[in-house]
Amino acid sequence: MRDDLNTLAVFAVIAEETSLRAAADRLGVTRSAISQSLRRLEAELGVLLVRRTTRSMSLTEEGERLRDEIAPAIADMRAALDGVRAHRAKVRGQLRLAVSSIAEGVLSGSLLASFSAAHPAVQLDVLVTDEEFDIVAEGFDAGVRLGEVIEADMIAVPVSGDQRQVAVATPGYLARAGAPAHPRELVNHRCIGWRPAPRAAPYRWEFTEDGRDFAVAVEPEITTNDMRLMVQLARAGAGICFGMEETFQADLASGVLVPVLEPF
Repeated sequence: MRDDLNTLAVFAVIAEETSLRAAADRLGVTRSAISQSLRRLEAELGVLLVRRTTRSMSLTEEGERLRDEIAPAIADMRAALDGVRAHRAKVRGQLRLAVSSIAEGVLSGSLLASFSAAHPAVQLDVLVTDEEFDIVAEGFDAGVRLGEVIEADMIAVPVSGDQRQVAVATPGYLARAGAPAHPRELVNHRCIGWRPAPRAAPYRWEFTEDGRDFAVAVEPEITTNDMRLMVQLARAGAGICFGMEETFQADLASGVLVPVLEPF
């Protein structure tokens, strides 16, 4: 079937050019290759399609009939190819993203807004979630995740530098409860915890001491899966919370929140 279609396509060009040499030049092959293709088609059909002399060529009656019958299909295929070429440079369709709640650079809106303005034919569908799942199996095109939770077989591109975590609280809370001097003292403080999903355990707070990493399983008085609610509770003086430094950047700069346990 593939050879049939190839020889028909060659014959269509021969019929349009009424010259084997011109057909060969248009297709970028030798005149001998064109002649062989034509002979194969004639042998398969058992009819003469082209009258050939040393000076000229013309279609036989059977050749004209075949040309007329395949012309609409050839035109449709060329139109389809032209349509693909015309749209290949234009980004279009739906782009589904699964984005972690800590991806401030993405969720601030400016990055997505600029992408949408640059590619108006793309419909963005953004799911903000911290649940760990197979984004490909769930039909997402890409995800923004912490590197430590990305599967080994996924293609990953860094979109930020290393992330630093901090524990923060309001000056008012620290004035009332005192500032912890060591992470083990967190058990004596009101803590605001975060969990990625309803059935997941609260996130363990990670610290470093003398070059050794360790985690503290705090028992938070308030736990949420909403990062913004966690920050709002911290701003309201509900206790100490823990997260990526970028998440608290504006509040740290304004003094609404202050860092604790910085040596760790």
